[in-house]
Amino acid sequence: MPTVVSSEAGVGRRSRPALPAGQGPASAPERIAAVLRDEVLNGVLAPGHRLREEGLCARFGAGRHSVRAALRLLVLTGLAVHERHRGASVRPLTRARVEHTLSFRAVLELGSLRLALAHGADLSPVEAAVRELEALPEATPWRRAIEVHGRVHHEIVRAADNERLLDAYLACEDELLQLFAVLRPDFSVRDLGRLHRRLVDRVHRGGEAAVQALADDLELAGRAGVLHALERSEQVAAAADAVPRQAAGT
Repeated sequence: MPTVVSSEAGVGRRSRPALPAGQGPASAPERIAAVLRDEVLNGVLAPGHRLREEGLCARFGAGRHSVRAALRLLVLTGLAVHERHRGASVRPLTRARVEHTLSFRAVLELGSLRLALAHGADLSPVEAAVRELEALPEATPWRRAIEVHGRVHHEIVRAADNERLLDAYLACEDELLQLFAVLRPDFSVRDLGRLHRRLVDRVHRGGEAAVQALADDLELAGRAGVLHALERSEQVAAAADAVPRQAAGT
């Protein structure tokens, strides 16, 4: 997969190996994977949704080789899982996964911010990403909103000027975006802008107050928010399961 370098958040910004979405020539598997990625991040394809090869071949007018290659790309970015004899599906959302992924994220971001503050790093790319987030219209597709939100946190890690930290963060970036996709019912685009304006203003003050501000954000708009969304989806699923049982008992 090509590595995308964006000029939106500053020259030289490294990004993860990306699934291109309308950014020029791409192979058939990359185009298919990009469409499916957008649907996962917009909430069209829910966690656990089966990605059946036959249906995808028909939908995209592609052969099995291209579809299987597209699904492998999704697995590599953490958006899908593949089970022997069952095929691929959108990666399920579980409490263990939320805790594991977001605790890893917190270690990376908090450590990166401490390093950045210690050497007086330029935090203007973080500020620029927050301004971009604030400027998004409320009608912005949720995938786009969480990608810009993710750029704020990406720039915090990049400010540490440590390639190992950044590479570790890049490796889980799409998986983080999928977790944030479930926040849509609880946060508006403007909410994201307001929360991160408050965050970056406190980060500019430096010291432990800046680190605590980031820790608070990671909890409110991260772990607690995703776990709340997971609990809500579990309640909905339990209610749906109860209907057939009640009907069978009448």
